[in-house]
Amino acid sequence: MRSPINIVDVDRTETWSHYKAGMCDTCMANCCTMPLEIRLPDLVRLELVDPFEAEHEDARQIAKRLVKAGVIERFHHKSGVFTVMRRADGDCRFLDAKTRRCTVYDKRPNTCRKHPQVGPRPGYCPHGRRDDARAPLR
Repeated sequence: MRSPINIVDVDRTETWSHYKAGMCDTCMANCCTMPLEIRLPDLVRLELVDPFEAEHEDARQIAKRLVKAGVIERFHHKSGVFTVMRRADGDCRFLDAKTRRCTVYDKRPNTCRKHPQVGPRPGYCPHGRRDDARAPLR
């Protein structure tokens, strides 16, 4: 009997599939289980940071506020990269657990917009086929 969820090991890029157009339509959103690293403009687009705050406040102060609010888990000042806090199950905080669809698709961070062209293994993704692939994941 086939398993309804086919999850590859996202930490082992050699298990990833070469990306082809349309793969996301049938995927379990395995890429949404990897740490999400974003920058300040992404936080503004997600409406987690006000544009005025982004322009006038030090990024470390913004990070401190977002850590306290449970939105990010850390900030790397030299690179300007924020790592988004994941849910206890390891999924991205913006992924709907039932539908496996992004809840902020239109506002998603550049990291997500550019996947899989950039990332740990450019051109490849941790595709895991859904048996109930009815509609594209978004």
